[in-house]
Amino acid sequence: MFFRDRFGSITKSLPSTYWILWIGTVINRLGGFVIPFLTLYLTSQRNISPSRAAFMVALFGAGSFLSQLSGGEMTDRLGRRPVMLLSFFITPLAIIILGLAQAIWLISLMTLLAGYFTDLYRPAVNASIADLVPSEDRTRAFGYLYWAINLGAALAPILAGFMAHYNYFLLFLGDAVTTFIFGLLVFRRIPETQPIEAIHAARVPFANRLHQLRGEPVLIMFSLLALVFGTIYMQGNVTLPLDMQAKGFFPDDYGLAIAVNGALIVLITLQLSKLVSRWPRFGAMAFAGFLLGAGFGLTGLARTLPFFGLTVVVWTLGEIIAASLAPAIISDLAPVELRGLYQGIFGSAWGLSFFIGPILGGLVYEEYGSGTLWLFCFITGIILATGYLALSAPANRRLAIKSKSPALE
Repeated sequence: MFFRDRFGSITKSLPSTYWILWIGTVINRLGGFVIPFLTLYLTSQRNISPSRAAFMVALFGAGSFLSQLSGGEMTDRLGRRPVMLLSFFITPLAIIILGLAQAIWLISLMTLLAGYFTDLYRPAVNASIADLVPSEDRTRAFGYLYWAINLGAALAPILAGFMAHYNYFLLFLGDAVTTFIFGLLVFRRIPETQPIEAIHAARVPFANRLHQLRGEPVLIMFSLLALVFGTIYMQGNVTLPLDMQAKGFFPDDYGLAIAVNGALIVLITLQLSKLVSRWPRFGAMAFAGFLLGAGFGLTGLARTLPFFGLTVVVWTLGEIIAASLAPAIISDLAPVELRGLYQGIFGSAWGLSFFIGPILGGLVYEEYGSGTLWLFCFITGIILATGYLALSAPANRRLAIKSKSPALE
């Protein structure tokens, strides 16, 4: 009875189509084998220098960044379902060719294309959730989806390690197969969710749609804050291991510290996203920004492994709150005919932080030291919190206007 009641409270008011997308996400992320091992594959199996291999991995990120913007517009123009099918059926081909490619130019091209088509579906999935789930339940829905992504991402490297031990091509094959399975689920079980009024409204010239965005300062500011949020967050992957090494810790110590992040996400995201759904959204985002800055700020005081683990706990709580709320806020702000484009703009801002974060963090760390870097993260976290609080009033005014406005004609 306890488990039935518990499960029922989690699934309450979320439609079956949402859960099919959720299951597909778990399957797809369980097969996310290639990217974590791509640098190692290129250096050990293709004899490519580390610097060139790093550049090729950056091409994947560049493709991902571009796909968010174009994928958002395509989601509104073509519909959610066609964009998802395009992503899930072309990505396997790009990944298989990447695994077979020998020439550097072909590896580079396929890495860029794999990055593009791998993430092309993201605005479409987020827009579908906005179509399917009422506003009051979207925080839970996006929080559960984030949990699914991280559950798969936590297990994928373990599986990939065993597969790479036997044959690296199994990584590419497994990644392609799981992506293709998600495509089959969409093809067989996911209907088009785009509302009729949005289909007609999305047919207006693109210039008109861009003109409409000029009057959306809340979207632009919220996306810029996401860029700042992601830039701080990236320090957990870039400068945190460097700082721990400089303080006498070993790579496996960093592995243990950062494992706290994945474990905490898997353990508490479902409960925390349900709790956060009852909080004022911009107040909660401000709290998330503060936790992110405070967690990395505390890193400057860390001298023991448990203390480093504690800092990871603090900023992971901010990560979970923001990951549950941010897509829901974008969904609420977006006119029905611009849901895909809004999600694409927001996603591209987050993707851009994966370029800026390592560059900026590495520069501050190298030029001014770790103490300055972590203090900078803390101050920036306070600025983030202030920015989210300042956006609350204009966002509420925008939502009030949106509720009275007809769809774009």
